[in-house]
Amino acid sequence: MAWDRNQMAERAAQELEDGMYVNLGIGIPTLVANYVGDKDITLQSENGMLGMGPFPIEGEEDPDLINAGKQTITELARTSYFDSATSFGMIRGGKIAMAILGAMEVAENGDLANWMIPGKLVKGMGGAMDLVAGVGRVVVVMDHANKKGESKLLHECTLPLTGKGVVDRIITNLGVFDVVEGGLTIVELADGVSEEEVRSLTEATLV
Repeated sequence: MAWDRNQMAERAAQELEDGMYVNLGIGIPTLVANYVGDKDITLQSENGMLGMGPFPIEGEEDPDLINAGKQTITELARTSYFDSATSFGMIRGGKIAMAILGAMEVAENGDLANWMIPGKLVKGMGGAMDLVAGVGRVVVVMDHANKKGESKLLHECTLPLTGKGVVDRIITNLGVFDVVEGGLTIVELADGVSEEEVRSLTEATLV
């Protein structure tokens, strides 16, 4: 039984350690905010917010409080606000310990493609290119295969790259994988998912 989006986010939250400053990307990674629990984590949003809380309860949304994906969020007692230049100064200056990002494709050498599909409308590249170059660790959370059943873990990315050799760990609906010399290694499988199933849905080299 593969993990759903919330289970993937909950597994990604296990990567968090007390004292970390962490940036959550658009998509499934935003759900990680709901699973921080009692860990002392400070979530950063590149639109100028440090100290994001979980998603608001329905009916209690504040339209002025949004994350980088334009979703309504909550603030904490320690939340601070600043301009985009300061936000990217934190990212480019190595102040953010980890980024948890979505992806369209990841290559076995850690190359990441997550910002555009040629020919399709792009709202903007967001902060991903700065994040993968500036943070200490990059964790990708995404579906293992696309809607056609084709692997998103590849020998080489086919889409324009966000960064080269930047991904450390990949969490998909089938399991957890690390980028190592020679390819990807299986760290953990989702409940009820077999290694044979993973290998059949993975183009990238599994070592």
